[in-house]
Amino acid sequence: MLSRVLTSAVIGIDAYVMEVEVDISRGLPAFTTVGLPEVSVKESRERVKAAIQNNGYSFPDDRITVNLAPAHIKKEGTGFDLPIALGILSATGVIPNQDMHRRLVLGELALDGRIKPVFGSLPMAIEARKAGYPEILVPYDNRREAAVVGGISVIPVRTLTDAVDFIRGEKLIPPEAYSPETVFKDTEFSESDYSEVAGQAHVKRAMEIAAAGGHNLLMIGPPGSGKTMMARRLPSILPELTFEEAIETTKIFSVAGFLEKDQALVTHRPFRSPHHTISDAGMIGGGNIPRPGEISLAHNGVLFLDELPEFKKPVLEALRQPVEDRKVTISRAATTITYPSSFMLVAAMNPCPCGHYMDPKQTCKCGHHQIQKYRNRISGPLLDRMDIHVEVPAVAYSELVNPPPSESSRSIRDRVSRARQIQSRRLENFNIYANSEMKNRHIKKFCRMDDPSMQILQAAVDRLGLSARAYNRILKIARTIADLESDPEIRSGHIAEAIQYRSLDRKM
Repeated sequence: MLSRVLTSAVIGIDAYVMEVEVDISRGLPAFTTVGLPEVSVKESRERVKAAIQNNGYSFPDDRITVNLAPAHIKKEGTGFDLPIALGILSATGVIPNQDMHRRLVLGELALDGRIKPVFGSLPMAIEARKAGYPEILVPYDNRREAAVVGGISVIPVRTLTDAVDFIRGEKLIPPEAYSPETVFKDTEFSESDYSEVAGQAHVKRAMEIAAAGGHNLLMIGPPGSGKTMMARRLPSILPELTFEEAIETTKIFSVAGFLEKDQALVTHRPFRSPHHTISDAGMIGGGNIPRPGEISLAHNGVLFLDELPEFKKPVLEALRQPVEDRKVTISRAATTITYPSSFMLVAAMNPCPCGHYMDPKQTCKCGHHQIQKYRNRISGPLLDRMDIHVEVPAVAYSELVNPPPSESSRSIRDRVSRARQIQSRRLENFNIYANSEMKNRHIKKFCRMDDPSMQILQAAVDRLGLSARAYNRILKIARTIADLESDPEIRSGHIAEAIQYRSLDRKM
């Protein structure tokens, strides 16, 4: 007896439709899975057999062959358990086979027949809708995640018996209804606020500019000056996620297994802060079974690298291409996977190994050679990709005791959002959405300067010996400053302020 059940699997962050074919024929008892299954898929036969028997159904004592098609793609994960179990029950006549082609099925089985959640149910539901299937059976814990897609009936099932009774028509399970608008409406504003930061007005201004244009930012200052505190508050001034951005971000978290139980969407911009001992695969992604790395988990958000010179050099050098391309490609012998990685790179470092170089209140104990060696851990090409360099001095005692009034994150975010809207309208025909993404042709078109501005920039290039990349960075920052002021033209004041945010070009 032959049966066919449709399911889905994930490659990268995108899903594809698969067929689970089950053939039961006479012969010595055997259970064979073909179609390039990984270890977790091969082990499903034990889970499937126990779940079927423990739910009161008969398991055939015949030769069972399970084919996972297409056969040329490696299969991994535990989401094939439920489709295989339903395929066996369909082949033995427990459930009708004629209706199985109209729905996708996914889920991991416990030995007692409970259906456990799986990774990647959101992209699978998206693919099911795209392929035109009207219905998808998902584990109960994945119901809200899959239901945000819309346009497809999401049937949440808790046990194997629930799934069997539903397919037989003996049990009514209403489709999960979930409104994305409700998710965003219930989203609270970030608890971390810039009004809590004492002093550092010029650093907060630099972070506002970075947020408005999507620019990468490097903070240099002594320990305890507030670098980490301000970096962690950066998402509170970024524009809210759009629904499309939320879907794309949630797909990555879903595939990586980072969604919380019953979480439907990622509604806040991600903030990732990996430790400096992270490996190449942890940062970029990969492994024997490729998974998204930190740069992809920070997609549409912020990747914060504290103590930047302490990171391994290969890890830092591996960041250069994803920062430019806004995607990362992982190549393996069997497949090539591309993950999105459009993020703001924010980093912090001490000015020297002891942290007190050029600190008027502390004596630096480092020699010139030590300082240069410490800073040379960061390559010139990576520094060139940091649009903004800003010094973060130690906070004065008077500002700690009697801090001056500080602007809230909400009011800063309003300005940032207006600037982003200006950029979006300007760049919409080029499929880019922020000034940091502009290429040379866009810079020539949208970053024209008057004579005073050109003279200031020429003097800075001659005196500081700026590279061509640094020159373009200054123009993009000046364009963002002008957008914050709703000024259609780049003026001399915008150029002068932008030059101030290249502090390492003046000192290294």
